[in-house]
Amino acid sequence: MTQGPITVGVDGSDESLSAADWAAREALRRSLPVRLVHGWEWQPSAEPSLPPGDPQHHWAQRVLSGAAETLMARYPGLEVSTEASDETAVPALLEACGEAELLVLGSRGLAGLAGFLIGSVGLSVIARTGLPVVMVRAEATEDKEHLPDTAGRPSTATGFRDVVLGLDVDHPCEPVIRFAFEAAVLRRAPLRVVHTWNFPAAYRYMAGVMTPEIMAELETRAKWGVTAALTPWRERFPDVKVEEQVELGPAPEHLVRTAADACLLVVGRRTRRPSVGTRIGPVAHAALHHAGCPVAVVPHD
Repeated sequence: MTQGPITVGVDGSDESLSAADWAAREALRRSLPVRLVHGWEWQPSAEPSLPPGDPQHHWAQRVLSGAAETLMARYPGLEVSTEASDETAVPALLEACGEAELLVLGSRGLAGLAGFLIGSVGLSVIARTGLPVVMVRAEATEDKEHLPDTAGRPSTATGFRDVVLGLDVDHPCEPVIRFAFEAAVLRRAPLRVVHTWNFPAAYRYMAGVMTPEIMAELETRAKWGVTAALTPWRERFPDVKVEEQVELGPAPEHLVRTAADACLLVVGRRTRRPSVGTRIGPVAHAALHHAGCPVAVVPHD
């Protein structure tokens, strides 16, 4: 079966160019081509003699060709194609997803979503596509994916930092877990699996009932659930070093904290039918806005 390209939304911003660079490295790891896509919308020209949309179209072509030339010079052997769509951003990106293996977009994190992600555009794409989407910040350079060297300096010659997976043992989703394990394999990186638990509702309103023994039992059950969920995946990917991390408290907080030292954070997003609005779930939403590393949002049923 022929695989599609890794598709990147490019608008000339630092975030989108970092996304393109990340996509190029991922494409080389997967032996896939990269496709750069720009969505543009005709605006009335201040110069009546120019054809409608002409300035925007030429600007889009310059942005795409510049990004493509940079990638091909930096990564010899990488196959890069470009597409300047006359659709607006959301339709352009969703249409480009049809043939792609992965969509990569730039993100400003706490400052909001920018470029292709102005307003709710990026969230709309994430909420509506059936593809995994990786969000990359401008500061996500290649050396930050790797461990520092022996002198503590940034390096691309060292091993990769951990891939972090947010796991819900009550609903372990195959596409999300598989994406994380495959990402770890591609990078020869350890996989850190984070699961959070909380007190059952019955205990939250009964002060004094929660004893250390009950706490220990609940934590043991949570750890057992993680081990059970991961056992078939460990067998399928025996070369991946897996570390289980079970925490008491809200998932977004623990995931964001753990991802501070990661090369990639993988979270799930439940698909909804029909796809309306920009709801992607609290965990994915927090990860996109607060995690310091690239974030992969993987849809699942």
